[in-house]
Amino acid sequence: MQQLTSLNAIAAADWNRLANTTNPFLSHEFLQGLEECDCLEAHGWIPNHLVVYEQTRPVGALPLYLKTNSYGEFVFDWSWAEAYERAGGQYYPKLVSAIPFTPVQGPRLLIDNSHSTPDAIKAVLLRTIVEITATRGISSFHCLLPEKADEPGYDTFEFLPRKSIQFHWHNHDYRDFDDFLDHLTSKKRKQIKRERRLVRDTGLDIEVLTGDMITPSQWPVFHEFYCSTFHRRWGSPRLTLEFFQLLSERLPRQTLLLLASRNRDYVAGAFAMLSGDTLYGRHWGCNSQYANLHFELCYYQTIDYCIRNGLTTLDAGVQGEHKLSRGFEPVITWSRHWIRHQGFRKAIRDFLDRESVEIDEYVTQLNSHLPYKDAKVE
Repeated sequence: MQQLTSLNAIAAADWNRLANTTNPFLSHEFLQGLEECDCLEAHGWIPNHLVVYEQTRPVGALPLYLKTNSYGEFVFDWSWAEAYERAGGQYYPKLVSAIPFTPVQGPRLLIDNSHSTPDAIKAVLLRTIVEITATRGISSFHCLLPEKADEPGYDTFEFLPRKSIQFHWHNHDYRDFDDFLDHLTSKKRKQIKRERRLVRDTGLDIEVLTGDMITPSQWPVFHEFYCSTFHRRWGSPRLTLEFFQLLSERLPRQTLLLLASRNRDYVAGAFAMLSGDTLYGRHWGCNSQYANLHFELCYYQTIDYCIRNGLTTLDAGVQGEHKLSRGFEPVITWSRHWIRHQGFRKAIRDFLDRESVEIDEYVTQLNSHLPYKDAKVE
């Protein structure tokens, strides 16, 4: 077992073999790019990745960060930190397995799929993270949005399960965008048509570009849009211009940029990434306000892209009930948490039990407002 303070210490081919996924956010290119382009440590993400070796061959890994805050996680534990420190404890630093700034589900226990005992490697990783957390006096470990939250090892080591909600659009074999609209109620169909018409009437031109189509002059334009959104809402931007440029060079087929222009001057942009069957909407920004342009670039253009390219899912991330009326559905996601202090662990378990009931009730409420003609009210 080794703990790596940089992904430069493991070959990209070895890491990607363990990740064994088309999910771009788990790739060596994406995660190492965050390190290389100075997106992490200034914002409280310190790489501490775990890698299991058999002789010199990596057979298992856990993307892992020592965190000095809870920014960029999207599974919110600020109240936990406040309660822990109010009781005299030190909540930070904590350990987190997640994709920085990216609330996307995916593998966290990365295992060589040709290995004869994959469950044993998973157990080694989980046992090691518990030992590190306990022996170093770290308050907690958080595995955020794992693809498989029901791994037996999580219960073996008393990892507490937590529910969250995201909003995803699902492609039910639609022929085209109009076919998608035909499955909506009349009211919602008219709303979307009206919103799209208002954007068209402004005379804006919209480009949808994959990584190898993006010119050197377009990334700086988008990065300005991205930064404007952060400055307006959250403060300091996390991702550098160099990082976006690196993605289009190293992951050109998985990088998507949508740009809106008027009289050849760009006014807004949206950034997304592709896996084998999913489009992940990630960032948006603008320098001029146009009614419904956010919906057009981030939802309608990306839905249309999914339909035209046979993708099954558009992952629009966390928050935003306004997504519901535009065809997105609530999806339960999970995280797993190991709390070192037994008394605090019990308090968190009780909190999560109550929260789980509230989330189930909320999802039922959301499902009763789906815009589809055949939506089932539960």
